[in-house]
Amino acid sequence: MSTDADALIIGAGPAGTSAAIRLAAAGWNVILVEQQLYPRHKVCGECIAASAWGLLDELGVGPELRQLAGPDLRRVGWMSADETLVARMPACPDGRYRYGRALGRDYLDAILLERARSLGVTVLQPAKLLGMSGEAGRFECQFEMRSPHVAGTTQPRAQGTLRAAVVIDAHGSWERELVVPGKPRGAAVRPMRSESELLAFKATFRNTNLSSGFLPVIAFNGGYGGMVNADHGRTTLACCIRRDALEQCRRDAPGEAAGEAIEAHLRRTCHGIEEALRDAQRDGSWLSVGPIRPGVRVNATDPFLRVGNAAGETHPLIGEGIGMALQSAALLSAELGRAPTKGYHWQNFDRTQRRYAAAWRRQFSTRLRIARIYAHVAMDPALRPAAKSILARLPRLLTLAARIAGKARPTPQRMSLN
Repeated sequence: MSTDADALIIGAGPAGTSAAIRLAAAGWNVILVEQQLYPRHKVCGECIAASAWGLLDELGVGPELRQLAGPDLRRVGWMSADETLVARMPACPDGRYRYGRALGRDYLDAILLERARSLGVTVLQPAKLLGMSGEAGRFECQFEMRSPHVAGTTQPRAQGTLRAAVVIDAHGSWERELVVPGKPRGAAVRPMRSESELLAFKATFRNTNLSSGFLPVIAFNGGYGGMVNADHGRTTLACCIRRDALEQCRRDAPGEAAGEAIEAHLRRTCHGIEEALRDAQRDGSWLSVGPIRPGVRVNATDPFLRVGNAAGETHPLIGEGIGMALQSAALLSAELGRAPTKGYHWQNFDRTQRRYAAAWRRQFSTRLRIARIYAHVAMDPALRPAAKSILARLPRLLTLAARIAGKARPTPQRMSLN
């Protein structure tokens, strides 16, 4: 069967666009489908780990992004009701960059997508995948183009079919799982009840009093969060909160929207947040999405490939989402790059899928387990006081916790773009 593309990638976040860039640079014909218009704000932590900056350099966008990004993140902290603990952020011992920095997704996603276009990637945006059939080497995918001026209306939309040898699922955390009729779904880890009820919120502020280069974890009953100074003087406050805790916030602030109720709760119950936001102005509205779905979804039996959150995601508490997206795309591209493009996909797909799934689990499984433990401690009112007491006596444990979470992790296996 003739194809329109060697690879069709669903989703133009950091995972999808970086996979598109790597494959296009290796000579693949790539089509990228994204349903949202850019630039866009997104509920997401905006930390980019030190190791991830090396990957962005490989993609050809590192210098441009560093001109925009916030300061080096040299300190990590624990922010609870009445105390903020501070410790040194572990430095990455490998590569050019020792510390992470933060950058808004509106800039990161748009710049990566433009880089993909410059390498010849065909971008369909705004467009949405409607259905998919077939197998490796002979996929048929139905899609529709959406007018940017009539989004959400019943205006006519152009539809079509794309044929691709390989399909790469790079959809975001809260999109419907990609399914091929008659094929098995990915086997995600079953979330704990407290995880499946976590909703995510994010707001951006200006003129905060958050110290430069400081990355605190915010611990409160039924939730956790973080703050970071990013680009253009913006500070991001993001959190995940259980439904029951959110309901209590709304009862305490009747008539307020959910995000404003959470902000009021954090200001009232966390001294560090109140100090950081005392002179600040919120830049736009609170964004929300959820529930979050921590767990592993990459599967050696899938007929398509997964990167980013489609492959698996961790609790955002550790701020590794963007790094994991870039790293998973590098791992996948390395596996796909082991053989010539033409005639490769369907003949060796099963072996490629098995090798990639195994490499993904080696790279990320420990990180997911550690993040689950950290999130449980931060949210649990029975465990949190003991954790704070220990950290107050031994603040260097914060440095160790950040190291275990991956903040000083060397740059992973990569695929050359030359």
